[in-house]
Amino acid sequence: MPLVENTTKSKLKRNELALGFGVHHLRTSATAMLAAASGHDWLFIDMEHGAHSVQEATQICIAAIPTGITPIVRICAGALDEGTRCLDNGALGVIVPHVDTAARAKEIAHAYRYPPLGHRSCGGPPAAYGFVAPGNAEAQAALNDTVLVVAMIESPQAVANAREIAAVEGIDALLIGTSDLTAELGISGQIAHAKVAEAYEIVGAACKQHGKALGMGGVYDKETASRYIKGGARMILSGSDHNFILAGAKARTEILRAAV
Repeated sequence: MPLVENTTKSKLKRNELALGFGVHHLRTSATAMLAAASGHDWLFIDMEHGAHSVQEATQICIAAIPTGITPIVRICAGALDEGTRCLDNGALGVIVPHVDTAARAKEIAHAYRYPPLGHRSCGGPPAAYGFVAPGNAEAQAALNDTVLVVAMIESPQAVANAREIAAVEGIDALLIGTSDLTAELGISGQIAHAKVAEAYEIVGAACKQHGKALGMGGVYDKETASRYIKGGARMILSGSDHNFILAGAKARTEILRAAV
């Protein structure tokens, strides 16, 4: 079986917008189909703040593969091993939060790339090949090119080190966790603040210099999102399942109560 295409990584290489569907509460095989039906490109399976086990996350990943939606997991900062298990069992990308230094970025890249780029262990035929992979050397080289590895920028230290982080081979994108960044800056929730805009400019310039994609999370109002997208953000988290459910449910109840 040929290697599954990482359509999101392909879009980012073409400097196209790639929209992520946050998965916090959903657990079923329909998750990727819902993301596709709503115009999204990738799943943001949140193992940091959601309660997904590796088993639950990988079942969502495997179900996503035939849909063309890219399954990506966000792990907890100290759980690199969960990321490798997810990659072996269906994920096509890993997002690691709280990456503050180039040294940490190198550790992440080494964990998720096979030799000679890193030290990822071979766990048998991966789901990305439908569990029928070619020889190890060919499969590992192809997977090194296919898997998307993303470092989250969520602190002033990370912003200051953005150029060094972006320079790390094996890191594909720097995704700004805007909500946590505002908290670290002492302006919690002020996503349009001048300090945040400056951070997007700094990280965006670092990404442009080193050929990496700029990501955006935690920005959901039209005006601010448009500003950062026009500034170069391309890997965009559009929201999460609980936000979508609440917004749709609230809109529906308002319509029905107004009909009385």
